[in-house]
Amino acid sequence: MNVRRLIPAAAATALGLGALTACSSDSAATGNTDKFDVVASFYPMAFLAQQIGGDHANVISLTEPGQEPHDLELSTKQRAQLEEADAALFLKGLQPAVDEAVSQTDIKTKIDAATLTHLEDHGTGGHSHEGEEGHSEEEEHGRDPHVWLDPVKYAEIAQGVGKAFEKADPDHAADYKKNTEALVTKLNGLNSDFENGLKDTKTKVFFTNHAAFGYLAERYGLTQEAISGLDPESEPSAARVRELQQEAKADGVTTVFYETLVSGKTAKTLARDANLKTDVLDPLEGITDQSRGDDYFQVMEANLKALRTAMGAK
Repeated sequence: MNVRRLIPAAAATALGLGALTACSSDSAATGNTDKFDVVASFYPMAFLAQQIGGDHANVISLTEPGQEPHDLELSTKQRAQLEEADAALFLKGLQPAVDEAVSQTDIKTKIDAATLTHLEDHGTGGHSHEGEEGHSEEEEHGRDPHVWLDPVKYAEIAQGVGKAFEKADPDHAADYKKNTEALVTKLNGLNSDFENGLKDTKTKVFFTNHAAFGYLAERYGLTQEAISGLDPESEPSAARVRELQQEAKADGVTTVFYETLVSGKTAKTLARDANLKTDVLDPLEGITDQSRGDDYFQVMEANLKALRTAMGAK
């Protein structure tokens, strides 16, 4: 792959930490349960489905933990699961294989998260697709799909998913509505944490090898500088290192961020050559044993802590 707070007690079960332990992999059955069967494309969508669906939903993620979601290819079994599900929740433009499979199914409820908020063009903040095949039309035209990293946009998506669940499974609409409201409240709290935590920093610039943080940067007045056009396994050119060295000095950048699902070699090479530190900034495309937390909220709080440290928050 190229380079690219407090919850009401009534919702504790649905919104508790580790709730995705109820989320199944592709080895599980779908369409054969007495619950609302939801097939989700990858972790951020599965997390929403589980949080909103709570005890009423049987959620299956098409992307295994630790699997890079952009590279996903669906098995025959996974395509069958889609056909048998009550709903599919996906983010068009991120996983072409999923987009194609969903379009070919007769599943009644298809929820495209990209239609529930506004996707923007972040220019170089998008992925570099040099040498990559099968990327989506949305990404080709600059539409950045990484909306879940902005708690405000993620909350907008959650509200749309909640309404879709209410319509598709009206017997449990009241619970879906309650769970959605609790989730949105918690996302609003996370947004406040980021606003307050990043309001007063020595620098507003951060370096990353994966340009996934355009929405986060825009929301909180930051500038994302990605090591764009470089494969994660390759080393940055001498010219690029010099350019970033100069920017690091000019803007007080101390750290190059890398992530958990792709190699950190590029970021570490740049950091060594530019005499900078390294740290993890997780784009939350999946939860693994290396993740700094067990769910979306824990990892996002870890991201906030890492950004505050790197950017000299006061």
